Amino acid sequence: MSSGPEGDLAALQRRVLELYSVVTVLMLVGIAVLIYYVLSLGSLSAPGNERSFGFAIALMSLMTAAIFHVIDRSYRVWPLGRRFRPSPRPLLTTVSWVTLLKVVLLAATVAAVAYLLAGVLT
Repeated sequence: MSSGPEGDLAALQRRVLELYSVVTVLMLVGIAVLIYYVLSLGSLSAPGNERSFGFAIALMSLMTAAIFHVIDRSYRVWPLGRRFRPSPRPLLTTVSWVTLLKVVLLAATVAAVAYLLAGVLT
């Protein structure tokens, strides 16, 4: 193994890639277990099965998102991956904070109206 900064960087990149590989495999195993669980639930009209099904699907979606994040991150860290550098992020301005606040208020308003409509309709 080479010594110096190049050897340290290569060892660090190997460790990171191994860590990301292990996380990806564990997430795939978790998704497989949840798929087996969903298939063994039976009828969704049984008490509690609908909620269990929803939780399992939500957890599978979360694991899938984590897998995509890990794959994207390993692509950025791995030396043979990225061929270009992204442009630097712009500084936060007052306009960007106002836009964020507008979006959050709009989402909260839509959620409140949907909640009230669901309460009226049921």
